[in-house]
Amino acid sequence: MRKQIFKAVIIRQRKEFRRPDGLRVKFEDNAAVIVDDEGVPKGSEVKGPVAREVAERFSKVASAASIIV
Repeated sequence: MRKQIFKAVIIRQRKEFRRPDGLRVKFEDNAAVIVDDEGVPKGSEVKGPVAREVAERFSKVASAASIIV
């Protein structure tokens, strides 16, 4: 896996971001999921919560997630 470039989707970020309705969301850690060219995750399980914005854009990542915030 060294010296290779993979596509990934950021599912959590520590930096606070604001949703259009005014709600501010901030997670405890940064996390990403490695995906292929079609947006299908390489792994079968996503641990921890996933942002709702990710679930709307990447349905396959959302189906592997346990919690959507």
